[in-house]
Amino acid sequence: MRIGLLLDAPMRPEAIDELREKLIRASQEGFASVWMPHIFGLDALTALAVTGPDAPDIELGTAVVPSYPRHPAALAQQALTVDAVVGGRLTLGVGLSHRFITEGMYGYSYDKPIRHMREYLSVLIPLLRGGQVDFDGETVSAHMRLTTPSKGAMQVLIAALAPQMLKLAGRVADGTILWMTGPGTVANHAIPTITAAAEGRPHPRIVCALPVCVTDDVAAARARAGQVYRAYTDVPSYRAMLDREGAAGPADVALVGDEKTVADQLGLLSDAGVTDFVASEFASGTDAVRTREFLRSLL
Repeated sequence: MRIGLLLDAPMRPEAIDELREKLIRASQEGFASVWMPHIFGLDALTALAVTGPDAPDIELGTAVVPSYPRHPAALAQQALTVDAVVGGRLTLGVGLSHRFITEGMYGYSYDKPIRHMREYLSVLIPLLRGGQVDFDGETVSAHMRLTTPSKGAMQVLIAALAPQMLKLAGRVADGTILWMTGPGTVANHAIPTITAAAEGRPHPRIVCALPVCVTDDVAAARARAGQVYRAYTDVPSYRAMLDREGAAGPADVALVGDEKTVADQLGLLSDAGVTDFVASEFASGTDAVRTREFLRSLL
């Protein structure tokens, strides 16, 4: 199981410089990958294009770029350009986002999201791989070919939690990116669903991102996790995964404890079939140092 880091996006004028420092450190320490969220701060692809060349020998992923605000051809062109800039190290993570964002903020219809993503991928993936697209869907159409230079077959991973999205990821994409999904749900729901759907295709990549803190003060760390990640508590898609896990909130799915405890939890994920674990570090002070040292020991 490869070990990567989920990058936070500081909302400060120095954000790009701070991101560059984090990428360089992660690369120097030997982490397999870093993953950049795309929410309301930095544009993930642009930020990786600007900072990625300074951090060689590490995979650069988006986790994830929302599909609705971007035509898939425009996203393919941008992703291929970024991949060329960073020497073929980009993995494109794409997701639906959420109804309250898509409809409430952007004003797009969130009707039949599975249909939208299926049609979106019908344009995006062929264009990323040098093909001609002639597609007319209900939500997306495209008749074109891109001439953007390509470094090879870029992997496309889908943020997938519900069964139909996991099945789509298994049938069409290269795998999935999971967030705020507890170990039991990963093992008993996500991996069996996507793996069955991918029968006859290459084994899907399973990227599992969770909060991590190595500490002796478990109660304090879980309380901090509850504060740092509280925004995810009532988002419907994450709430469904938390309920499936039997978790009251994000604090209950965070990997927290001493080195052996967290290592055992990671072992369960690896045994279940997770190919990439991505750590979201949230500790402060000595626990932050201890957590990073532990993660480095796994490399």
